[in-house]
Amino acid sequence: MLLAGIIPCVAALFVIVTAYESRAVALRTAEIQNQCTILCNQLNNYQYLQDPSSEVINVSLYQLTNIYSGRVMVIDENLKVVKDTYSLDEGKTDVSENVIRCMRGETPSFYDRENNYIEVTSPIMEPGGNRVIGVMLASVSTDVIEDSIDILYTQGSVIIGIALLLLGVCSVFAADRVVRPLHRITGAIENVNEGYTDDVLHVDTFTETRQMSEAFNKMLGRLKILDESREEFVSNVSHELKTPMTSMKVLADSLLEQDGVPEEMYKEFLGDIAKEIDRENQIITDLLSLVKMDKTGQNINITSVNINDLLEQILKRLKPIAEKKNVEMVMESFRPVTAEIDETKFSLAVSNLVENAIKYNHDDGWVHVSLNADHKYFYIKVEDSGIGIPEKDQAHIFERFYRVDKSHSREIGGTGLGLAIARNAVIVHRGSIRVYSKEGEGTTFTVRIPLIYVAAQEG
Repeated sequence: MLLAGIIPCVAALFVIVTAYESRAVALRTAEIQNQCTILCNQLNNYQYLQDPSSEVINVSLYQLTNIYSGRVMVIDENLKVVKDTYSLDEGKTDVSENVIRCMRGETPSFYDRENNYIEVTSPIMEPGGNRVIGVMLASVSTDVIEDSIDILYTQGSVIIGIALLLLGVCSVFAADRVVRPLHRITGAIENVNEGYTDDVLHVDTFTETRQMSEAFNKMLGRLKILDESREEFVSNVSHELKTPMTSMKVLADSLLEQDGVPEEMYKEFLGDIAKEIDRENQIITDLLSLVKMDKTGQNINITSVNINDLLEQILKRLKPIAEKKNVEMVMESFRPVTAEIDETKFSLAVSNLVENAIKYNHDDGWVHVSLNADHKYFYIKVEDSGIGIPEKDQAHIFERFYRVDKSHSREIGGTGLGLAIARNAVIVHRGSIRVYSKEGEGTTFTVRIPLIYVAAQEG
């Protein structure tokens, strides 16, 4: 962060100093140029090129030299140095580029940054004419400008240093202000890891931390619901498995405590024990089916299946159960349907829906199964004329071990896992399942599943 602050500050300082240098050189050049032009006009009045002994002109030349810490030379049209305020090149010939260009009517100037001087030329014109008869060449020092540049760099460096120091202090405070709420969030996450999930996080320092807090609280809420669901599931499993065992224990103890039990009673008790064993076995089988579907990364065997034929096979398998209650089963196919499914899991879902429609139906009732499809999905509808589901229970029927009427359900022989298994099997296929029911008027389950299976994206 400090480096990001240094670069623009240094760049700004360089731009400011460069701009000052260009401006100062331009002003000094213009100032010297004006002074030389004035002196050139005076030279003509005193015919200085013919007689350089004029005290007035010489005093003016030396004043210019002293004021600007420079050197002035007067050169005639033959490029001979008539006057040199340094008295070094008088009588010599000067053929420098700027002098030649000035003889041609130009007024060139030159700034030498390395040697710290400005060179200015000014033409001496013929009195009353336009012909150049000489050149005044002035070289002045730029030490004042260089001193000012040094001062600017020094003061600028100090200002940058102070700014960086303030920036560093502000950065520390800003970082502390930013990190402090993150520490609170981290502490809350560590508390969750330790098992403390009762605290609600409120970190509203910034919009981002508020959003993180809300997301954390939602996650915590879901974890609590999941934990409660797990505890309820374990409790329900324990209860469901224990009930048949308790019944078997009571029946077996009754036989053991009595002497000379009649054969009919003996057979009756053993028959009840066999039923409880079957019930226990059914609960375990359903639990295993549910666990397999819940398992992350579960194996799914996708094949192309004729759904019409598969539904007919399922109904044929369930026909004996329907005949016991004299329930009429009707299947209606609107078109041939072939889809990519896991046949075992799909069959389990449909079997549970149809079996429930039979079990929770009235005697002499009916079950209607229909199949339809469009370009993307196929649809299965299972309708019955059964007892229906109260509206208050419809939101919970897919929960494990949930029963609308526990006494009636146990009498029928349900485990409370059938609809949970059906829902999981549909979800595995990236589908959806819905229920429509009215108490005493029957129930309708609708299932929608893609014709082409698309695996879930991992990552």
